[in-house]
Amino acid sequence: MTAVPDLSGAHWFKAQASDTAKGCVEVAHLDEGTAVRNSRDPQGGVLFFTPHEWECFLDGAHKGEFVRPAR
Repeated sequence: MTAVPDLSGAHWFKAQASDTAKGCVEVAHLDEGTAVRNSRDPQGGVLFFTPHEWECFLDGAHKGEFVRPAR
C-alpha cells in the first residue's frame, strides 16, 4: 500500500456535475499519485492511488466497467 504524502498544499477539485446537497468526491493530483476524498468531509479519510492505479481506474471508467447496475 502506498503511503499518503503531505496533502497540505494540494489543489483539490471536483466534477462540474457535483451536487453540493448530495456531495461528491474531490481529487488532487500530486507527483506521487492522486488523492481522493469526500467533498462533504474534507478532514476525513483520503484514498491515495499511484499514477498507474489511477490510469487503470480511468481506463475502466471510460470503458464503462464501473457503471452502477440498474435497480
